[in-house]
Amino acid sequence: MQELRIPLVDDHEIVRHGVRIGIEKELGWEVCGEAVEGRKAVALAEQLKPNVVVLDIGMPSLNGLDAARELVPFLRPMP
Repeated sequence: MQELRIPLVDDHEIVRHGVRIGIEKELGWEVCGEAVEGRKAVALAEQLKPNVVVLDIGMPSLNGLDAARELVPFLRPMP
């Protein structure tokens, strides 16, 4: 079974840590990277080609809504 690849994007480390714990408990789910702001989220999605992204809405540099619009082309279909 192919893993569901999920990067975490939030400017709060404690939030990323908590979400990571929850994701890693799920069979077949993998946290493939982390970013702390929107621009890095887009670059990460372009590099990693994840299936979904856990994305905070309020972040510095590029907010989550605008980042989502930019990173959608880099997502790959669910396994």
